[in-house]
Amino acid sequence: MLQKPRGRGRPSSQAERDWGRGGFDSRASRSGVAEEAPSTSRGAHGSQEPRGPSSQGARRAEAGPAVGPRTQKQLELKVAELVQFLLIKDQKKIPIKRTDILKHVVGDYKDVFADLLRLAAERLEYVFGYKLVELEPKSNSYILINTLEPVEEDAEVRGDQGTPTTGLLMIVLGLIFMKGNTVKETEVWDFLRRLGVYPTKKHLIFGDPKKLITEEFVRQRYLEYRRIPHTDPVDYELQWGPRTNLETSKMKVLKFVAKVHNQDPKDWPAQYCEALADEEDRARPPASAPASSS
Repeated sequence: MLQKPRGRGRPSSQAERDWGRGGFDSRASRSGVAEEAPSTSRGAHGSQEPRGPSSQGARRAEAGPAVGPRTQKQLELKVAELVQFLLIKDQKKIPIKRTDILKHVVGDYKDVFADLLRLAAERLEYVFGYKLVELEPKSNSYILINTLEPVEEDAEVRGDQGTPTTGLLMIVLGLIFMKGNTVKETEVWDFLRRLGVYPTKKHLIFGDPKKLITEEFVRQRYLEYRRIPHTDPVDYELQWGPRTNLETSKMKVLKFVAKVHNQDPKDWPAQYCEALADEEDRARPPASAPASSS
């Protein structure tokens, strides 16, 4: 069920600016960094189940020199970025190394790494149904365990429809929709670089990411890829393709974006209204042809 509007809706231009920086404004977030949240481990005391990322060892290992205070908005954007990174890395069920998390996402937030990982783990478990666990004590490698048996629609919103590339496609579709249904290719790569996906580097999961996005997804008709006229250097833009409109909807993609950022779809009023109108159009029966007079 969608929640009632929280009264903190932001204009779409603000949402677009926040997405360009790696996430959305999370002032309406339902969890703050300062809040103490329950442990991601549900085992009994003394059990030998894999340790969660909230271990004291993680805090000590990642402690660094003190830095200036960060706003809750900055921390929430970093948590959302980390959630997306973990969802992408889990697509092939290969353990996720802490060094990769630090390199591609955390950066100069190492001093609050344990808090970021804890909040990302909570969001993955309570929103997406994945539990983030450390494979073995002190292994510094994590995996996501599916704690739910999703129904078809829930699986689609989570972005795990059966192929390793679906999570990446959902993120690109979300970026396109939140940017007004068209996005420059340069903006796509600016965003994906923050998740460890580069246009010029072979990716362990996706192979050649540029070819996947600009050729494979285009050939499968999930995306449209067009050159922008009169640009120097030459730039291209991406839009949803006809297959996307048949297999998913703006509302489902908006729900995916909202789940990643721990917000309600109505926190983006312009996109929500557009998605709602799209749902109404889909529910409307096609106009029947006028009966021919005999």
